[in-house]
Amino acid sequence: MSDMSDDYDDDYGQGSDDGFGYESYEGSDYGDDGNDGFDDVKPESLKRKPYEIAYEVLSVSDIQKQQDELIEQVSSILGLSNENAMTLLLYFKWNNDRLLEHYTEDPEGVLKKAGVSISDDDKFVYEIKPVEGFFCDICCEDREGLMTFALECDHRFCAECYRQYATQKIVDEGESRNITCAGDCTVVMNDSAIKTLVEPQVYGRYQTLLHRTFVLDNEHLIWCPAPNCEYAVKCDDVSAKDLTSVVPTVTCKCGHRFCFGCGLPDHQPSICALVKKWIKKCEDDSETANWISAHTKECPKCRATIEKNGGCNHMTCRKCKYEFCWICIGNWAEHGTSWYNCSRYDEKSGVDARDSQAKSRASLERYLHYYNRYANHEQSAKLDQDLYVRTEKKMTQLQSTSGMSWIEVQYLAQASAALQECRQTLKWTYAFAFYLERNNDTHIFEDNQQDLELAVEHLSLLFGKPIHELAELKVQVMDRTAYCNKRRENLLSDTAKGLAEGRWKYQVQVK
Repeated sequence: MSDMSDDYDDDYGQGSDDGFGYESYEGSDYGDDGNDGFDDVKPESLKRKPYEIAYEVLSVSDIQKQQDELIEQVSSILGLSNENAMTLLLYFKWNNDRLLEHYTEDPEGVLKKAGVSISDDDKFVYEIKPVEGFFCDICCEDREGLMTFALECDHRFCAECYRQYATQKIVDEGESRNITCAGDCTVVMNDSAIKTLVEPQVYGRYQTLLHRTFVLDNEHLIWCPAPNCEYAVKCDDVSAKDLTSVVPTVTCKCGHRFCFGCGLPDHQPSICALVKKWIKKCEDDSETANWISAHTKECPKCRATIEKNGGCNHMTCRKCKYEFCWICIGNWAEHGTSWYNCSRYDEKSGVDARDSQAKSRASLERYLHYYNRYANHEQSAKLDQDLYVRTEKKMTQLQSTSGMSWIEVQYLAQASAALQECRQTLKWTYAFAFYLERNNDTHIFEDNQQDLELAVEHLSLLFGKPIHELAELKVQVMDRTAYCNKRRENLLSDTAKGLAEGRWKYQVQVK
């Protein structure tokens, strides 16, 4: 390990050049000449990498703005009120193209199916008012001055009963798309009706549910899965059919990094289909069955499962009393006096069983090879994160002992972030490699994987040094951080290009 570390220092730890053709972080004069590099050519660092996608993070106000624009568009084209245009959009799951196509063919039919009243809708005013001689069919109240409410269909009930009905639909049932009249009617309560009837906090809940429908109904939008995050991510260039050729990783404004395709945390370079198979394989009882297949055998006669609990190869099934050889699964009577070492290894009676046993054992060993490395990087990432939390508490001491400013000691934060990202990538490279067919492309992938793993271990070793030593190792830590990032970029870029070109071949069906 010491020789390897020394070689690494010779290549990447001395001087300001990090070995990749650009200067290290210290002493950089980028932008000092007044030319920011944006005049003619976009800087290389700002160009999109092969494994990156274009996306946009939307706030709740952004979502509301897009909803309003869509409503205004449909309203102006069809000559309907904004409320009825919105009801139509909710019915067609915010798909304005589909709405306009169907509306053109059968306007009245579409309005009726969507629950929009076609009788003088633009002049109707929703109000809570008393009606002389009114009797509520829900609560059977008929007292004087009882406040009432009705939609365009004029199915009138007392305001309190109607309010409870709408509140239950919104709060308890989480409904916003199809809250129909409280009577036996298909007319839908639109935004104005809801706002007039329910309490402000219930109306706020209704608005939140509308935002959810807008995002959930659009294949190019997804809510950030981080807890308590209210942002959504928009990506117009990726749809479900593209998920075998791209790993659409996005980063929300809250800092959470996840896959736009499946919503799981960042799993580059493995595509979504393989990730789902891998997770299921790791959690499924199929691996328990695989272990049983590799460590136990079936009685050749009654197929009962038997585990060897002694040294003797002479087995007797407790269920059917059949006697056989543990080594070759053949009839024990064929072994004669050679009970101590199976002399009948090539006997036909045991060939099939031996082949099945060998395949099961080889399959289990292969799975454990990839799973152990996958789990190791997952655990190492957690330990690296805990290490940084402990190191951060000592950064103030490093400032006082070394004379560095708080900004100057941020190289530790950069190193920690690099370790986290690289560990996450390495973890999923093993899930990806598990399903790959063996060919030349696989060998190149594994070489890139090995290079990244070695670079990460070097950086992790430095990062774990005592805090008082890290001041002297600043340049090395920064250079190795840059090297890790570069190796990760190379691996992800090559894999992404292979996905786009269809170069990768898998042992399982992914479509």
